[in-house]
Amino acid sequence: MLSRSILFAAALALTAPAAYAAPVVGQAAPAFTVKDADGKTRSLSEFKGKTVVLEWTNDGCPYVQKHYKSGNMQGLQKGAAKDGVVWLTLISSAPGKQGYVEGAQAKGWKATNGAGSTALLLDPAGQVGRAYAAKTTPHMYIVDQTGKLAYMGGIDDRPTADPASLKGAKNYVSAALSDIKAGRAVSTPVSKPYGCTIKYSE
Repeated sequence: MLSRSILFAAALALTAPAAYAAPVVGQAAPAFTVKDADGKTRSLSEFKGKTVVLEWTNDGCPYVQKHYKSGNMQGLQKGAAKDGVVWLTLISSAPGKQGYVEGAQAKGWKATNGAGSTALLLDPAGQVGRAYAAKTTPHMYIVDQTGKLAYMGGIDDRPTADPASLKGAKNYVSAALSDIKAGRAVSTPVSKPYGCTIKYSE
């Protein structure tokens, strides 16, 4: 008969989050399949051949509010769309935790904020977030046209929730997209993300 400690360890293994290798710039971006706010199944592979931005968000986070209430995030999204860039906004908050929303709420948030993302993806189990080692809201990633990770980190170089800090800030996402569009190597491929901790399931 199995000992209690062995049974307990087995139970933990079944309930613990899956282990993921940390994403690496210059290597293939982690593949994923997840539902969007309309209940449609979306995958990274459907955007093959396009530049894709991944943005983690949480509407209750003051760092996210800094970028949305100022219109900074929407401006980036709409500018990227004009260049044919796909922008995927992800919510990895677990049920019962700050930022968790279901489809109708997510669509309401997007409409209220005038967000210009291509799709709003719901990741309540945190599978996509963990695959990308996403830690904060916002946490930004860019996948280039070859499917490789070209950028990961913060949205800019001002790790504060103060909207006044946007003036004169270096926007790493905008700069990286410009580099990719011009066929140049991304000048700052990795930076330190800042914001609220993503509210994953335990």
